[in-house]
Amino acid sequence: MLHEPRFWSAVAFVLFFVLFGKKVWTPLVNALDGRAARIRADLDEAARLRREAEQMLEDATRERELALAEARALVEHSLAEAARIAEEARKEAEAVARRREQMARDRITASERSAVREVRLAAIDVAMQATRDVLAAALPAEAGQTIIDRAIADLPSALTRHAA
Repeated sequence: MLHEPRFWSAVAFVLFFVLFGKKVWTPLVNALDGRAARIRADLDEAARLRREAEQMLEDATRERELALAEARALVEHSLAEAARIAEEARKEAEAVARRREQMARDRITASERSAVREVRLAAIDVAMQATRDVLAAALPAEAGQTIIDRAIADLPSALTRHAA
């Protein structure tokens, strides 16, 4: 065993760490502790950033849901407003149609009255002409003058009776 190189390598390794272990081990441990502290700090920072990101995600999700609700409400309001405007337009169109129909009926009534008045005037003209022709043919000229004088004399009493 004393002649084996593995044995002497193991002894040298142990002696090296016994003699220089404190000097080598302390900086090595300090370096590893520093690295562990940096890793711990990085992990803490990552956890803090993750919490912030989760909070931001929750805030964004909440804002998105609020925006969606607001958009839905806006769409519903717009649809209700459009329905109201359509109903008003329908009512206004019906009112315009009724007014135009009434105007047409008024024009028709006025035209009928005008036509009746024209027919009456024409009938009166025809009756007057026929009466003149009949009277001219049936009565002598002196009798016509007598009828006219009597009609003029009766005119005040006829107007008084008619006014009452």
